[in-house]
Amino acid sequence: MRVRIALAEKGLKYEYREVDLSNKSPLLLIHNGKPICESLIIVEYIDEVWKDRSPLLPSDPYQRAQARFWADFVNKEIYENGRKIWATKGTEQEVAKKEFIQDLKLLEGVLGDKPYFGGETLGFLDIALVTFYSWFLATSA
Repeated sequence: MRVRIALAEKGLKYEYREVDLSNKSPLLLIHNGKPICESLIIVEYIDEVWKDRSPLLPSDPYQRAQARFWADFVNKEIYENGRKIWATKGTEQEVAKKEFIQDLKLLEGVLGDKPYFGGETLGFLDIALVTFYSWFLATSA
């Protein structure tokens, strides 16, 4: 989904193929005959190749590093605690729920009053996080 969102933001046409996520190929994007793997790396690649269209990462190196840091946080913390919520039971699940909510509160502080993490337009960190949106309501119950 991250790659599809990035491609849509850039207004790029692409060929979409369904894959079985439990048995997915590591080749998630093939551009000019070359495979690129892992969704956030692909999103960065798309942003670099088509940098003239709706930039996803900030131009400022510090802000770019911050976006990458928080996207890595989403990949590690949000994903792992969300996975524990639906894969465990009892005390482990309750701890994961609390940590998940704390992670979201931390990200909410980063977002502040802005409509998007990067300001006024959808960007890299938004794309990293938005694919987990369906977990938010389910984990707060």
